[in-house]
Parts: sequence; structure tokens; C-alpha cells
Amino acid sequence: MTQPHDANTALARRDLQHIWHPCTQMHDHEHVPMVPIVRGEGPWLIDAEGRRYLDGISSWWTNLFGHANPRIAAGLAEQAKTLEHVIFAGFTHPPAIELAEQLVKITPAGLEKVFFADNGSAAIEVALKMSFHYWLNQGHGEKTRFIALTGSYHGETLGALSVSDVALYRKTYAPLLLTPFLAPSPDAYEGEPGESPEQTATRRLATMRELLEQHAHETCAVIVEPLVQCAGGMRMYHPSYLTGLRKLCNEYNVHFIADEIAVGFGRTGTMFACEQAGVAPDFMCLSKGLTGGTLPLSVVLTTQHVYEAFYAEYNAGKAFLHSHSYTGNPLACRAALETLAIFRDEPVLERNRVLSVHLAQKLAPLRDHPYVADVRQQGMIAAVELVADKATRRPFPAEQRRGQRVYLHGLENGALLRPLGNIIYFMPPYVVSESDIDQLVRIAIEGIALAVKD
Repeated sequence: MTQPHDANTALARRDLQHIWHPCTQMHDHEHVPMVPIVRGEGPWLIDAEGRRYLDGISSWWTNLFGHANPRIAAGLAEQAKTLEHVIFAGFTHPPAIELAEQLVKITPAGLEKVFFADNGSAAIEVALKMSFHYWLNQGHGEKTRFIALTGSYHGETLGALSVSDVALYRKTYAPLLLTPFLAPSPDAYEGEPGESPEQTATRRLATMRELLEQHAHETCAVIVEPLVQCAGGMRMYHPSYLTGLRKLCNEYNVHFIADEIAVGFGRTGTMFACEQAGVAPDFMCLSKGLTGGTLPLSVVLTTQHVYEAFYAEYNAGKAFLHSHSYTGNPLACRAALETLAIFRDEPVLERNRVLSVHLAQKLAPLRDHPYVADVRQQGMIAAVELVADKATRRPFPAEQRRGQRVYLHGLENGALLRPLGNIIYFMPPYVVSESDIDQLVRIAIEGIALAVKD
């Protein structure tokens, strides 16, 4: 079908009349195009004039099995004819029950209870509140603090921001936020010269031990993003850090919260990142890929032991206090069930391993690029760190917005590559082909060449 040649412009104009977009300086759209997407097809997004964009970031890390996935769409259509929503206090429904049962089966052993929420930030809020409330119910009301990692990001509601370490957010909203204890990240990029990622993890665990020795008595939980600190710059670290952290949390009697919102569901090479360390957290937060990128849904899984701290007669006043109107939404639960069915019925992780090797091979030449300090990868997540000086790793000034040049080059050439500052990353849907990866990397390399020019 022939599309009007000015359809994008018309939709963009209408959008900018009323819509305020997330994580955006709206003034940018005086010179950065707004892209109206009207259709999705596998790893492709299609705009109002028929131009196609290869989705290199899974639409903010959510889309696993392609846009307009027929299996998920069919499940949603069937569910919509039966039950679209029902209050989840005092009521239940089969999609939520089945989803909880399946999640308990596939997540690390010991996670037996599932609490539903709407999105990733909400899941973090639930985990923080649940950990604090557990200790309160146990007679330890003095435990009111949390430990997070430097460079961490856990969401943008106030509780989630409180345990994040993104300078811009903390500077802007500091008067509204809790203050966590910050432990140095085990980020391998920040390792000492000649130090292996595992040695960096060991050294950072020693610092975490010192922090717990001083503050465990007032600490509810340690919260981390397992293996990859995504929004903090795709920082990656060795699984041994998680193994050691689990032991420290046991030793010092604090909870371990695993934020697998971005890294869960096969993104790091295993179904869940914690599997690579052989650990089970006290709380696991999941969202994004949970529904294959179709509808908002999140869950917090926790242990029977935590659950029992809230289980009492009504008058004891120990019930957990958290709710959302759309908690356990049947449509979202059905999308999640179809997503899990694809993992069950198809060799997703095996195929991802092949694709991740291919991605690594295509990115390898960038290791020698004069303005690239690091090329790192964990499964289906890869990142390229652009710097002004390779020898010293001196970054480009943020105000130069070099990464934005790569983004704009991507749009001009049919690819969605939305960098984190000057870090160009790849997190494509699992339905990409090797030729799709070739195209993404080629466009990125071209964009990098343009971005580093003075």
C-alpha cells in the first residue's frame, strides 16, 4: 500500500502538540525527528511512510520474539474474549495462577511466592518495601537502609531511584530520595591494570564485606543487577561476585534482591543471570521480557520464609501493604504465558548462543578502533565504549553528544540504535538473523566513524 509522503511529518506534528515523551529533552525534537511507528514485523519497525527500522534495542529491552508475534497475539485475542481484568484482591483467575506456577518452576530454587505488579520500577518498590516490612514484622525496625552498587539503576519511581546511582537523577531529585549505602561496582571495565574480571569481583567483595560489617545491623537488603548494570552503561562483571554476595548476605543477615528486570529471560545466555553464579536471591524482580514486550507486567518472587513473616491473624497488623489497580491483569498474564511457551517449545537459548557468537565476531574489529576503549558482551547484550583517548580512557565531553550522532545515522539507514551516552549497545530481539546482526553492526560502525570526527 502506498503511504502519503508526508505521513510521518503529520503524525509527528500532532504528537508534539500534546505528548511529553519519557527520558527526553523535548526541545531536541526541533532538530531530531520524531518517528511515528504504525506497524511491527519480527525485528522490524515500520513507520507511517513505509520505512523500516531494524530494532537493535528490543524497544527498550522488552521485545524478545519480534513485534506482532502471532503466537502472543493469538493468545491475547483469545483472552480478551474471555476476561480482560478483575480485581486481584479476594479474586483470582487461571492466567495468573498458571503464570505463578510456571515462574516458580523455572526460577532459582527456593523462590516459592509470586507478587504481581505493573512494571519494573513497581517491582523494585515491592521488593524494597517487602524486605523492610519483613524485618519490621520480625522485630527489627532498626533495619531501614539498603546497599546498592555504584553505577546502578533500578527504575525511576522514588524508591527505585533511591537505590540507583545515576548522577543526574540523584542530583535533581535528592531531596525526595532515601540515601543508600553505595558499594563499589565489580564492573570489569573499572578493574586495576592486569586484573581479571574475577579478581576485580573478589576485590569488590572485600569492600562489600567491610560495608556490611559496619552497617548490616541497619540494612534491610543489598540490591544488584546480576551480571550487567544496564542503564548504568552496560557495565558487566564476573558471576563469582554474585556467589560471594549470596554468602555475605547469609553471613550478615541481610536480604539479597536480584533485579533481573532487564537481564532475565535469556538475555545473558541463561534463562536468568543468577543461574550463572548458582545462587538464589531472597527476592527476584522480573519484567520487560516477561510478556515478550507486549504489555506491562512485573513480578517479585520471594521465599516461603519471607511470606510466613506476613502470615498472621488480621489483628496482628502484619499484612503486606501494596496494590495496583491492574495487579495480575489477565491479558498481561496471558501474554507472559505465551512467552514462556515459546521458551518451552523452541530452542531459544541454544539459538541465542549461536547469535551471540556471531555478534561477538562482527564486533571484534572494533577492539582496535582508536576511539573505542572497550567492547564487552554478555550473551545477547553487547556494548562498545567510545572515548576521546583510548590510552587513558578519557571520555568525550557529554555535551558533545557523540552517541546521538550514531543514533541519527542509524535512523537514516534503517536501524534503531539508541546509545547510553557514548556507549553504543546492542540488545536485539531473539528473532534476528545473522544477516540482521551484520546490518546492525555495519550501520553502527559507520555511525561511530561519523561520531568521532571533530
